[in-house]
Amino acid sequence: MSDPVFTPGPDTARAFRDALGCFATGVTVVTTQTADGPLGITANSFASLSLDPPLVLWAPARASRRHEAFTRARHFAIHVMAGDQHALARHFATSGDGFEAFDWSASPEGVPILSGCLARFECERAALHDGGDHTIVVGRVIRAAHRPGQGLIFKRGQYGGFSGLD
Repeated sequence: MSDPVFTPGPDTARAFRDALGCFATGVTVVTTQTADGPLGITANSFASLSLDPPLVLWAPARASRRHEAFTRARHFAIHVMAGDQHALARHFATSGDGFEAFDWSASPEGVPILSGCLARFECERAALHDGGDHTIVVGRVIRAAHRPGQGLIFKRGQYGGFSGLD
């Protein structure tokens, strides 16, 4: 018996989302500084783009209340979550504020830098592109850091880890 085939569209949106959910992704929290204070958002739409120049991308949903703040931000940081940072990732998935619950400091540009992450990419916005119901934000990496450890993974609506080698 073959798997059911469908054409993505409004009537098959749930099936399309479920199919996409079969692909495990890393989990990031993107932060920026706004006039109202620090702002964060959990995102799994992160990818490396170029080594020379050093570029990365991520894509906030247009429907998010935080979309405009992140697409307007000149500087932002993308934090790759470590395997033990479930609570931090869940927090910023639903709320953009509440930084006082976490250990963080400000970058030279004033961007919130979260402690304990597996990797961090401090960026200056290089470009914005239409991505359907998302905006693709390209960042030029001005500083990066990483450490050994296991990363947090998201698949089929659940957070988890990777049991392979580090």
